Amino acid sequence: MTQPRRPAARNRNRTRTDQRTLRGSSEARLRSGMIVIAIVVSIFGARLFQLQGLDPRSYATRADAEGVVTVPLPATRGEILDRNGVALAETISGLTIVADPQATNPNAEKIARILANKLDLDYFDVLASLRKTTDKSGKKLHFVYVARRVPAGLATAAVAEVKKAKYLGIDTLADPVRTYPAHDVGSNLLGFLNTDGKPLAGLEKSFDTLLSGKDGSETYEVGGGNRIPLGENSQVKPVNGKDLKLTIDRDVQWYAQRVLRTAVQNSRAVSGAALAMDTKTGEILAFADYPTYDANNPAAAKKVDRGSRALSDVYEPGSVEKVLTTSALIDAGKVTPRTRIKVPKDLPVLDRVIHDYFEHDNIKLTLAGVIAKSSNIGTVLATRQFKPQQLWGYLDKFGLGQRPNVGLPDATRGLLPDASTWSELSQATISFGQGVSVSALQMITAVNAIANGGERISPSLVKGSATTVDGTEVGTDTATRTRVVSPAAAAATAQMMEMVVTEGAGTAPMAAIPGYRVAGKTGTAQQVGKSCGCYDGSLAVSFSGFAPADDPRFTVYVVIQKPAGGATGGGTAGPVFRKILSYLLQKYAVPPTNTPPAALPVEW
Repeated sequence: MTQPRRPAARNRNRTRTDQRTLRGSSEARLRSGMIVIAIVVSIFGARLFQLQGLDPRSYATRADAEGVVTVPLPATRGEILDRNGVALAETISGLTIVADPQATNPNAEKIARILANKLDLDYFDVLASLRKTTDKSGKKLHFVYVARRVPAGLATAAVAEVKKAKYLGIDTLADPVRTYPAHDVGSNLLGFLNTDGKPLAGLEKSFDTLLSGKDGSETYEVGGGNRIPLGENSQVKPVNGKDLKLTIDRDVQWYAQRVLRTAVQNSRAVSGAALAMDTKTGEILAFADYPTYDANNPAAAKKVDRGSRALSDVYEPGSVEKVLTTSALIDAGKVTPRTRIKVPKDLPVLDRVIHDYFEHDNIKLTLAGVIAKSSNIGTVLATRQFKPQQLWGYLDKFGLGQRPNVGLPDATRGLLPDASTWSELSQATISFGQGVSVSALQMITAVNAIANGGERISPSLVKGSATTVDGTEVGTDTATRTRVVSPAAAAATAQMMEMVVTEGAGTAPMAAIPGYRVAGKTGTAQQVGKSCGCYDGSLAVSFSGFAPADDPRFTVYVVIQKPAGGATGGGTAGPVFRKILSYLLQKYAVPPTNTPPAALPVEW
């Protein structure tokens, strides 16, 4: 039987040798790896010893020379919108140009020349920024502002030219730019921001907390004038501001401002104001002032022209107040539109003599005639049926002497003297609009109470509700209503006001609007001079009213301050009233009345 062959001894010896060789190679590689690790650890240890033990100050200085920078991330400011969502103030893309003075200092003159020429900046101001290498404590600066809120295209082009010249240390950061696309439209209300983004006036200032949001920040390392891509980096995101929606209609505002400007210029007056209000809601649709300014360039305007005169200027309202007085008398049951009054040519009161603006002998007028002809004497005689406290109470409910809260701090309360201080002369003059001071906003609110069936609605400039910086909530959602006179008294007063614009009966037929029943009242009042504290011969002429008179939709008030000689409420302010009211009726498609006004006798 054949036996299996055994492996040759030589082959078995070769296998053992191969195994020993493999074990030797692995041990060699392991020893080599350990040696390499030991060398690396030794190097790091030596470096650490060098940094911490031998020359720590030298390396700390080198680290400080590069630095960590914290820069703001501006929040986008909320828009200010008109009632239809059209932006009156908005924020567009902009950039801030910044510099690392450690990198710009060697070429500061050349960089400053490029930036000054491209951005229309002062060369020496730019140069000073680029050379500001340390702060007051001597610490090295790596971040300075060169130009704030530069339009993105302009800033990008300027920085690109610097980099093209291979100069280091100039960069840009996002920095939104505030702009007012309609320029002067509503600017006296809107206000403006300064170059640092701080609001200085108007709604921008009053609602800054709402609009501004909260800035964020970013921290990163810089070196050699540039940001280190893989260096330290942390970010706090900004919280953008919220929008503020107004009751203003931009188109009506624009039109009112243009018509008002023409009237002020043509009458060679000092200033003027024109307001339009939704009769049913008290929402202000137009709040025009002249002179005004471009909110994009407030520095070009006088300081006095950057606020709202309609809000802050006080003056005696004159004969427009007669409709407040007579509506109160009708409400109290003292008179009716047909009440007969004998009007003498003049009326002595204490040591003064009251006259009408027109010369006449003794005449016989109805109360409607007193309003249509605007008789001071007739108004005084009718008002004698009131005690001072009674008239004061009505005027107070009309809102005189009270500050309208529309969200702007400059709103004046005017002056309604306490009834306890009135003399017979005081009551007489106050009844026809002298001896009391108002703003244009107060007067449109008071007249609107008659248009609104005898109920005064607090005026609103903000749609919905919003909170001012002082914590006051304002807006249409917070508007209040106060019953001043009865609906019947208001309707009777409106009928008398229709006679004012009736041809042949009243003082302002030029304020009539074909196809519509219009109620109105003229006003002419002497002005008190600031220097003498007395009547200085200047006037404030005004006109206020509403339409359609039988179902009022809009109320308008116009006042022209200190026009040249010959100006009257009907002839100067009346046409402005007519144009603005006509525009409103057409824009909002209010159908014509096409019925004749109430026929009231003016004489007897």
